[in-house]
Amino acid sequence: MRTTWNFAGTRALVAGAGGIGAAVSTALAEAGATVLVLDVDETKLGKLPQGTGAGSVNGLATDLTSAAACRTAVDRSVQLLGGLDVFVHAVGVNDRRPVLDTPDEVWERLLAVNLNSAFWLGRAVGAVMVPAGHGRIVFLSSVSGVLAHKDHAPYAATKGGVNQLMRVMAREWAADGVTVNAVAPGYTETDLTRAYLAEPGRRTAMEALVPAGRLGRPDDLTGPVLFLSSDASAFVTGQVLYADGGRTLV
Repeated sequence: MRTTWNFAGTRALVAGAGGIGAAVSTALAEAGATVLVLDVDETKLGKLPQGTGAGSVNGLATDLTSAAACRTAVDRSVQLLGGLDVFVHAVGVNDRRPVLDTPDEVWERLLAVNLNSAFWLGRAVGAVMVPAGHGRIVFLSSVSGVLAHKDHAPYAATKGGVNQLMRVMAREWAADGVTVNAVAPGYTETDLTRAYLAEPGRRTAMEALVPAGRLGRPDDLTGPVLFLSSDASAFVTGQVLYADGGRTLV
C-alpha cells in the first residue's frame, strides 16, 4: 500500500525507466506530479503511461553516458516541464564477476552509467535548482555501497561513489533550499537481477540474508523516494535511507 502524497504542481525528472525508475515515475504521477523520464532504451520508455499535464508520465530518449548529452537532456527537460522541482537518479547496471576477471571495459561501462551520469545529471540539475532556491534530488544507491559483496567491485565502487557525491552536493546546496539524499535498496526484483536470481538456489540464499525474509520489490522504494522528494523532508539532507528489509543489519 502506497503512502498518499500530494505532488500537484510538481515537475519531476527521473533518470532511468527500468523497474525502480518506472515504479517511482508512476508513483509520482499518481500523486499529481508531471513526470519526464530519461532513458536510452526507447522500449522501456514506451511502456510508461503516457499523457499530458499533472499526473502524466512521458519519456525522452537520451544517452546518459556523456556530459554533453546529460546537460542537453536536463535543458530539454526543463523546457518541456516548464521548470524543475524534483530529480530522481535511478540509473544503474551491474556485471557480476571477480575482481581478477573484470576487464577494463566493464569497469569503465559501470563507472560511466552508474556514477558519471549521477555527477553530470546532478550538476546540471543543481544549476537549475540552486538559482531557483528550491529542489529535491534523490539518488538510488544500494546496500552494495557499504557491504563488500563478492563479484561486485565495479558496482559497489560506483554506489559508494554515489553516496559521497550525494553528501558533497547536499553540503554545498543546503543553504540554497536544495536537499540531496539517497535511497539504498537491498536486492530488489527487477530486470537487472532477474537472471541472477533464477540461478539454482540463488533466491533462497539471498532471502536468507534479509531479516524481513524476502527480497525487495520496486514498489518498496516508492515511499522512501516520495518522502525525500516532498516538503515533508525539507530538513533532511545528505542522508542515505536504507530500504533493505534489514539487510544492512546482518
